Amino acid sequence: MDADRVTFLPPAVVSPTRTQAGRRAGRRAAVRSADEREYVEYVTGALPGLRRIAHLLCRDPHRADDIVQTALTRLYVHWKRARAADDLDRYVRAILMRSFLNERRLAWARVRLTGAPSDTPERAAAPGTDVETQAVLRAALERVPPRQRAVLVLRFLCDLPVAEVARTLGCSEGTVKSQTAHGLARLRDLLGAQDWAAPMTRRDRGEE
Repeated sequence: MDADRVTFLPPAVVSPTRTQAGRRAGRRAAVRSADEREYVEYVTGALPGLRRIAHLLCRDPHRADDIVQTALTRLYVHWKRARAADDLDRYVRAILMRSFLNERRLAWARVRLTGAPSDTPERAAAPGTDVETQAVLRAALERVPPRQRAVLVLRFLCDLPVAEVARTLGCSEGTVKSQTAHGLARLRDLLGAQDWAAPMTRRDRGEE
């Protein structure tokens, strides 16, 4: 992904605002400056993980960057509330997931152009390698419904327990379990005889 496409501080958000001159304006500016330093410090560490999750969700580097940018903008706007959260990482993951799901609801996101060359084509993986396995899984994951895909990414690729996934997505643990089951079933249908989803299924049943 192009690191330059994601900015920590959205210009529309941080443009100078009109304030009265004097010490009150100075204090507000100092508070805002401190908030921005905290925000930038957090995002600097969190950005690689957010990009990884976004790319797993949509497999398109440009869309992934757009989703991350949207999430970072929302995080900046609500930074005071976010930093007071019990679990900041969970709070940010929830923003990212909502950004992804909202993006998927847009009409243009449902239109797929097939056969168009990618700006950054993936190199063909050698058959039988771990790289091939990952490529096959990720291609199949893209065809899983968005909410089920979000659950699978958080559950298995981010290694989060059911309860944490439920808190992140704002749903019940039962919903996470049912979405996991449906998502895994969809993966098995897509992968056919090459059941790469079997390890996920065993782990979800507590066999691993």
